[in-house]
Amino acid sequence: MQAAATTTTTIPTVSAHPRAKSPSAFFLRSSVPCRVSFRAAPLPNLRATAMAAMSQQLIITRPDDWHLHVRDGEVLEAVLPHRAIIMPNLKPPVTTTARAVEYREEIMKALPPGTSFLPLMTLYLTDNTSPEEIKLARESGVVFAVKLYPAGATTNSQDGVTDVFGKCFPVLEEMVRQEMPLLVHGEVTDPHVDTFDREKVFIDRILAPLVQKLPQLKIVMEHITTMDAVNFIESCEGAALLLQWLCTSALFYDYNTFIFPGHVAATVTPQHLLLNRNALFQGGLQPHNYCLPVLKRETHSMSQSPPNKKCYQLLQMHNHIYFVLMNNTLINCLSTFYPGQAIASAVTSGSKRYFLGTDSAPHDKKNKERSCGCAGIYSAPVALSLYAKVFEEAGALDKLEAFTSFNGPDFYGLPRNNSKIVLRKSAWKVPATYRYSSGEIVPMSTGSTLEWLPSDQTEE
Repeated sequence: MQAAATTTTTIPTVSAHPRAKSPSAFFLRSSVPCRVSFRAAPLPNLRATAMAAMSQQLIITRPDDWHLHVRDGEVLEAVLPHRAIIMPNLKPPVTTTARAVEYREEIMKALPPGTSFLPLMTLYLTDNTSPEEIKLARESGVVFAVKLYPAGATTNSQDGVTDVFGKCFPVLEEMVRQEMPLLVHGEVTDPHVDTFDREKVFIDRILAPLVQKLPQLKIVMEHITTMDAVNFIESCEGAALLLQWLCTSALFYDYNTFIFPGHVAATVTPQHLLLNRNALFQGGLQPHNYCLPVLKRETHSMSQSPPNKKCYQLLQMHNHIYFVLMNNTLINCLSTFYPGQAIASAVTSGSKRYFLGTDSAPHDKKNKERSCGCAGIYSAPVALSLYAKVFEEAGALDKLEAFTSFNGPDFYGLPRNNSKIVLRKSAWKVPATYRYSSGEIVPMSTGSTLEWLPSDQTEE
C-alpha cells in the first residue's frame, strides 16, 4: 500500500468538556431557601465535532498488512509496502525455517534504498511438517505464524494439508506450546461442495472442531467472505466474554485457570468488503476481479443480520463444568449483545477481532487474462482508500485506525507502529496498470476515482 505524497493540515484538537462537579455538592444547601432558574449552555457534541474534522482528513498510525503476497523474482520491487505478514505459497512453497530466512533476505535486498520495511515470515503447513520445525521457527525470531492451505484450495496450494486432524495435530499442539498463530485459508476442497459454500463447510467440518480440541491455539481466519464466518468469529468472542463473566462474577470460584475460545480473529480484504460475485460477470468475464476465496453474494458483504446464529464452542472450566453453546436460550442471550452481522457491519463495529489483511496478490496482466487465469486481486495501492470508504459510509471513521493499525499487532503481541500517515479527502484516479520491468499489473478499481488519498506526509 504505497502512500502518495501530498501536503495537508492536521486535525484540530478538540478539548474535553470539563469534569462535572462531585455528586456530594448536591447535598449543600443555602441557609435561606430561594428559587433559582437558569438555562444551561448546551454541551458540545465532541464526537460530532471530531467526525466533522475527520470528514476531510485523517491522521492515523501507520497501518500494517496482515496478509500480503509479494511473490518472488522481479515482482518484489513493484509491490513492497511496509510491515506485513508474508504469505509462503511460492513455487516451491516456504516449508522450512531455513527457506523462510532466505526468502526474508531476498525481500530485504529488493527494498529501495532508505526504505523501512519489516517482513514477518510464515511457514507453509504440509502433512509432513514436524513439531521440531515449529520449535525452529519460534527460535528463529523471523517466523511469526504458520499458514494452513487445504490442498488445492488456491494458488500454489497443491502441497497443502490433506488431513488436519490425522496428519497435523501434533504440529498444532506444538504451536500452542510455542504460542505460534495458525493462519487459515478457510475453504474445503471437496469437489461435491459448491464453490460458494466452501467457507461455511470448512467452519463446520474443520474450524469449529479444531477450536473445541485446541481452544488455546491462536487462529486467524484469513480473508473471510461470508456471514457464516462473521457469526463464527462473533460466537467465539461472545463465548469468551461469557466465560470471563461467569468467572469474575464468582459464580464459579473453584478454578485456577480457565480455557475459552478467545483466540480466534479474522483478516478482511477490501475486495470482499466492496465487491460481490456480480463483479465477475458485468460487461463480460472480468478476470481481474477473480480471487480465491471467490466473491460471494451481496448479502455477505452488506450490513444485514442473518437468522439462526450458531455458536460451536465447548467451554471447559478447571473444575470440569462444561457448557455447549448451540441454538438455545443461552446463545440467544448472547445474540442480543453480539448479533450475527455481515462483514461490513462487523469490521466497522469496533470489534478487536478484525484487522486489515489485503490478500493483495500481484499477477502479470497476461497471466490474468489467459484461458486459465490466475486467482488474485492486486489491491495494495488502493486498499487504504477503499477501507476508508467503507468506514465513512458506515459513519465509523473514528474506528478505522483500530482496524488498520491496532488490532493486528495487538493480536500478534507486537508493538504498534510509531509513525503516522495522512488520509486526505482528495479525489484521485487509479491508474489503469502499474508497470514493472517485464510486464504490468492491473490494480483493483482500475480507472476509478477514489475519494481518500493516502500520504506519508504530515505537518507538525
